[in-house]
Amino acid sequence: MATLPNQTKENPAFWVKLQLEQCYQSSLGKHQERIKPTAAREGSTSPLARAMDLKVLCALSITLIVALSTLAEGIAPPTKCQCKVVPRERTNCGYPGISAAECKKIGCCFNASVPSVPWCYNPKPKKVKKVCPNDPYTRINCGYPGIKPRECTRKGCCFRAHPAGVPWCFYHRVVEEAC
Repeated sequence: MATLPNQTKENPAFWVKLQLEQCYQSSLGKHQERIKPTAAREGSTSPLARAMDLKVLCALSITLIVALSTLAEGIAPPTKCQCKVVPRERTNCGYPGISAAECKKIGCCFNASVPSVPWCYNPKPKKVKKVCPNDPYTRINCGYPGIKPRECTRKGCCFRAHPAGVPWCFYHRVVEEAC
């Protein structure tokens, strides 16, 4: 059977569809007896509903697999700011002889300019701060109409009583601080 160019395992949409179909077929085969209506199950769930339950279970399984594989593909590399660690304070993050590319791929910093200290080392944690957004149209509501400024700030939110038509009590945004 000839396959069309987009019907390959390299095409993620086709691959997921193929996996769903295989999952459904194997589940249907395993549970064929439970899906067939019997005299004892006349009042229970219909065969179609049970088959749909299997499809939903397969779809959720494939979604979980795809999501987890996406997470496992790589960690975001640390920023230059995070890698500014005094050489004597570096903590080893890799193994002896690790390459710069492999080190960065696992989410670590690499700097081979200083001898006798780890070259592949753990980054500093990101420094973040809460800020109240300046653009009133990007505000995410944190209160309710008529909330008082004091009650809003007690909830840990921002309060600005202008302009009309946007939330006055709204959530902070978390932004990364500069080095």
